[in-house]
Amino acid sequence: MTRAPANLLAVRSLLLTYLNVDPNTVRTADLEPDEVGIVGDPAHRGGYHCGSDRVVTGDYSVVESPRDRAGLTLDAAALDVGGFEVRSGGRTHTLASFSVWCVAQCAANAADTRDIREIIYSPDGSTVKRWDRLGKRTTGDSSHRWHTHFSFFRDATKAGRDQRPLFRRYLSSIGLLEDDDMTPEEHNWLATVHKNLTVLDGRNPIGQVYLRLAEGRDDTGAPVTGHPNLKSLGAQLTALQSALSNQDDTDETAIVQGVLASLTPEKIAAAIPPTIAKQVADELSRRLVA
Repeated sequence: MTRAPANLLAVRSLLLTYLNVDPNTVRTADLEPDEVGIVGDPAHRGGYHCGSDRVVTGDYSVVESPRDRAGLTLDAAALDVGGFEVRSGGRTHTLASFSVWCVAQCAANAADTRDIREIIYSPDGSTVKRWDRLGKRTTGDSSHRWHTHFSFFRDATKAGRDQRPLFRRYLSSIGLLEDDDMTPEEHNWLATVHKNLTVLDGRNPIGQVYLRLAEGRDDTGAPVTGHPNLKSLGAQLTALQSALSNQDDTDETAIVQGVLASLTPEKIAAAIPPTIAKQVADELSRRLVA
């Protein structure tokens, strides 16, 4: 039986959390639970809303991409999003503007869109368009005037990859969700850094080796002497800072004498501008006569 995969259920939950503004009341302006679908109805055959038990011979959602052929399971690989209207950031946001934004991200090949195979949508509630990563189709049936269809490559649902980042970015862009402008690659980099820091902080065998080396201990815990370590270098630095802070090593007299020793009559004369030189000479003459 075709099933809804966990990663698409997570996208569904995210959208309903922020776009079903009044969850206790069914309103045309809200995105209601029955407007966000993953698995096709029992009569549905073929396409990304179907798993392996409902695909048909030559099904485009299987045969047109090796990613789909390799990822075919009982999981559906599509998400339908119905109409909504929310006010945020001084603007009104609708299914049409949401769809256009998502298509623009896909067309720009944003990192968090690369598991999306196609989006069938209407930019104006009248014309139906299709963005197809494989470039095979450009339109869809009239039902997409009031709902937008997302197809995901089947290997993405099979692998369980998180598909929320794109939709979180949309919600952030309209001010409904705290901004998070990191790309998936940056999130992965941050996770790797955290993992590596955890390895080195002494909470596992590898980290304990680094910790012992830093503290100057061997694998039995006994102190190691004969060569510096972080602990001994830190103690030396502290002692040096203490010694420097308790003495005034500025010899003002020596500094003045050094400066005066370098000021020869030739250097002094060379440094005086011509307009002042005569005044200096006249003043010296006056003093000598006096």
